[in-house]
Formats: sequence, C-alpha cells, structure tokens
Amino acid sequence: MSHFPAPVPLDAPLLVGYSGGLDSTVLLHWLWRCAQASATPLRAVHVHHGLQADADAWVRHCQQQCDALGIDLAVHRVQVATADGLGLEGAARQARRAAFGAELRPGENLALAHHQEDQAETFLLRALRGSGIDGLAAIAADSFLHGHRLWRPLLHTARSALHDYAQQHALRWIEDPSNDHDHADRNFLRLQVLPLLRQRWPHAAAALAGSADHCAQTRAMLDEEDAELIAHLEVAPRVLSLELLRQVSPARGARVLRAWVRAHGAAPLPATVLQQLQQELLAAPSDRQAQVRWQDHAIQQWRGHAYLLPAVLPTLPADWQVTWDGRAPLPLPDGGQLRLMGCETFSQPLQVRARQGGERILLPGRTHSHALKDCLQREHLAPWRRAQLPLLFDGEQLLAAADVVVSAPLQAWLQAHDAQLQWRPGGW
Repeated sequence: MSHFPAPVPLDAPLLVGYSGGLDSTVLLHWLWRCAQASATPLRAVHVHHGLQADADAWVRHCQQQCDALGIDLAVHRVQVATADGLGLEGAARQARRAAFGAELRPGENLALAHHQEDQAETFLLRALRGSGIDGLAAIAADSFLHGHRLWRPLLHTARSALHDYAQQHALRWIEDPSNDHDHADRNFLRLQVLPLLRQRWPHAAAALAGSADHCAQTRAMLDEEDAELIAHLEVAPRVLSLELLRQVSPARGARVLRAWVRAHGAAPLPATVLQQLQQELLAAPSDRQAQVRWQDHAIQQWRGHAYLLPAVLPTLPADWQVTWDGRAPLPLPDGGQLRLMGCETFSQPLQVRARQGGERILLPGRTHSHALKDCLQREHLAPWRRAQLPLLFDGEQLLAAADVVVSAPLQAWLQAHDAQLQWRPGGW
C-alpha cells in the first residue's frame, strides 16, 4: 500500500507547475500546506498550450483554485511547434519547460507533479527505444532547470495515493479528455500496458520505478568517474587530449565525449556523430584536421587535441579598423575583447585591425623583423584563432597580434608600465 508523504519544511521560495489536473492539484495543495508551516513564499504557473477547446476554462479553474488558497498564479500562453520533429507531446513539453524557465525568479525553485506511474511509463518508453543507463534512469527527483532546482517531491508516490489525498481534502481538478486516447505512446502504456502488467504483477509500477532508481544510482557513480576522467583529459577549457583519450576503452571514451560536450552546454551528441568521432578522431593518430559537426557545435581535431567549438566561428571583417587608447576594454566584432591591464592608457592611441596577410613584426631580442605567419605557427595557435586575431599598429608598425605575439617596442613599454595585454577571442 502506498502512502502519501507528510508535509516537509521548505527552505526556498517555490514555483509550482499547475495544470489543473489531479496530480498538480494535489501537489499544489500539499506544498501550500508545507509553505504555510514554513512561512515560505509559494507561487503557481499554468501553461496554456491552446491545444484543447476548454483551455480557457482550465485557466479560469486554476485561477479560482489559487484565489481560494491565496496563491499568486502566473499564466503563460505558448505556441506548440511540431515542425522540429519532436511530435506533439515532445513539443508541448519543450514549450512548458521554456515557460517555466521564463517565469522563475532569482532564488526560486520549481516543483512538478510527476509520480511513480510517470516514472514507470518513462522507464518503459526509454527501454523500448533501446536506451542505456542514462536513459533508463528516467525522471530525476532532483535536477536543475536554467540554474534553478527542479524538484519532484511525489516521484516515489503512487497515483492512487494522490487520488486518496485529493478525496480526503475535497479537492477539485480537471480531467483532460486527451488522457483517454491511447494514440500517444505514453497514454498507450498508461491505458493498455500497465493495467495488463498489474494483473500479473500488482506492484509492476513500483518495480519499474525501482529499476529506474537503480539506474539513476549507477549513472551518478559513472558521472562522478566521468568528471574525474575529464579533469585528467582536458588540458584546457574545451580542449581534450586525444592521446590520453585513446588510452581508455571505446565505450568509456564515448561516454566521456558525451559528458564533455554536455558539461560545456553543447547539444547532446547523436549516436551517428559519436560514431563518426570514434572513427575519425579516436581510431588512430592522424595529422588530418578532421571536424565533426552537429547542431550549433563542432569538434575539431588539431595537433593531437579535440577542440569543442561553435559550428560557425565568427571572424573579424577584413575591412574592420578602429582606434583604441586602452582606457576601456575594446569590444571586437566577433564578440571577443581586448583589454589593457595594469595601466590606464597607452602613451598614444593605436590602430586595431584584422589580419590581411604578409605582416611582419620585430620581436624582442631580434635585430630584424619576422613574418607574423611564422611567429603564429611557432606559438601553436590554432588556424581558426589566427583568423580572429586583432592586430595593433602604430602607424604602419605592427606592435602586437593580440596578446599572442608582442613586438619589442610594445613589450618594453608594457614592462616599464607593469602592464599587459589580454585577448579574449569571440565564439567561446
């Protein structure tokens, strides 16, 4: 027999996702009781998808229920776009998450009403799609959305217990007619598969949810190991040593690559892209500058390392030129920045412009100038970074290529004034 959890103390302001259905109605009422006991601020948010004829009536119902409890309700009207291949259910879920993210205030947590049957359904859906440990971990009781805690306090509670709670407290809720149709995969599992499983295994939902918990525990251990391995493999931010990566097993390497791009906010690596990475970057050492792209990102191989980059790197326009006195940071057209550190201003304004090719520079300790191209090659600066270099000139004399190559005159001036140049490239 499943029991409903006792009220818990709340330690932060809370925003509750409230659709008006049974699950979120119970969650809102229970958290309202918790908030009353803790004197913690509580708000609700309702997402109007516009997918049902009664959607406006649902908003009125939610407003009435919130008014009765003295809870502020925010209503977000969203457009559910299915053109990106997510399907109606996936697109609606994405629209809801975007609305929640837009509504959350600083320091506020988000609570959603997923329960044990939701977890069981998600586990089955992931299994039927051939998911591994990460997917089978299904729904997390605690996670994050746009830097805010995302809490699902009823995830281990059976829906029957939610129904009992609603009746005990005489709650009113909306029945979504779409829940009675089994054309959607999740509804098919809820209406057809789980009832059949319960005939043979009465605790089927609890068992499936328990398996998801076991997978989540395993995933947490693997994530911890991944983070330790990435710390060893990542020689600079967004730069992995391919030599070290080739020393781990292919399966482990694939997991590390997925974790690495995820840690830097890139879109998840599709299986086809991951296979391409393993074939072109990890199979054997190579001098080729192989590149693999997906969505808005790319992984570029260069000199034994894998670089995580935007798919299209911004560059400086060929005709770009400005005058800079060093007094304030100089914003660059590619989103980067030049700063003069440790000194208020240059002795005289300098010209800053993009590379044209053929430039020469006089290096400290040398009596004749050198081709900038040769200097950059010796500095092991990646080709895509060379295209972004802002050059500093005094008239026609090249004083520096950002902070990568600095001429003898400018180096002497910087040392005399205890100053330095700092370049932050765009696109990272």
